[in-house]
Amino acid sequence: MRTSWIASSALFLFFGSSALSFCEEPQKVSVCQLQKDPPAYNHKLVEVEAFVSHDFEDFTLFDPSCRSWPAVWLEYGGTSKSDTMYCCGATAGKARPQVLTVEDIQVPLVENDQFKQFDKEIQPPFRSEKFGSVVKADLIGRFFAGRKEQFGKGEPFWGGYGHMGCCSLLAIQEIRSVSPQDRDDLDFGASYDQPEMNRTGCGFSFLTPIEPGSIALEAQKQADGKDGSGSFESPERVASEFLKAKLKLDAPEPVNVKETRSTKGRIVYQWRQPRGSETYMVVVSRPSWLSFYASDPKRVAWVVTAAYVSSCGSSKQVTRIR
Repeated sequence: MRTSWIASSALFLFFGSSALSFCEEPQKVSVCQLQKDPPAYNHKLVEVEAFVSHDFEDFTLFDPSCRSWPAVWLEYGGTSKSDTMYCCGATAGKARPQVLTVEDIQVPLVENDQFKQFDKEIQPPFRSEKFGSVVKADLIGRFFAGRKEQFGKGEPFWGGYGHMGCCSLLAIQEIRSVSPQDRDDLDFGASYDQPEMNRTGCGFSFLTPIEPGSIALEAQKQADGKDGSGSFESPERVASEFLKAKLKLDAPEPVNVKETRSTKGRIVYQWRQPRGSETYMVVVSRPSWLSFYASDPKRVAWVVTAAYVSSCGSSKQVTRIR
């Protein structure tokens, strides 16, 4: 899941009287364009084909080929709500009493078969169990850049909408198309397993970026260029090689990782270094979105999507939370 570190205002929704014509032609844009220059598309009706992530405190657009920040939050137009729980002041639910109106602009919603399929794909029960849902869709919506903000010496950003005011907003008016979640070999989850730390004084830190999209793309590219690569057949080897490289282990034998959990398109491994107090957890996955970048969509590589080191003591505290 994509958790914002920004402590700002929640999603601002105002109910007014302005109406929007369905005859307006949307401008086709990419997620990268919206993120790069939000004010250029403020209040414009846009069409964007991208991946949608839906989970606890998350309903966002993403494209792994570009940066994940600043994020674009999503919400349904019309009187339907996405039932997304997030902070602060917002309430989950499936309906609102009036048509969504943002910054005095009314946003309707076309509740056609594509929308119904989209809503079904992103809502529980998730194929990934408790880890949310990712789906690829072609959306039309009204874009709201929000306002320019900066906290301390951090990078300026446009936000004010979504979880803790993290993001700009795309208010969905229509779903043009949605890709079905029809493969059991792929991982359609939006977030990843994390270590369960139940003892006082125990914690973990990340070994991978919170947004590993570019790393997964590169891994798929390398796998596509090799004949008989173990990246397609051996997730255990992928986890082992990751730990050897990350920890600079100079050993000819693979790291003997142990499988602790397995679900559709995802396997979790654990390893404890001999005579060490630290435990390593590696999540290896076949992300569904990676099939759109593979040379052969039916051959998606196993890639490391999350990894952690955990122990008890002050040196290993949680550095990021889901």
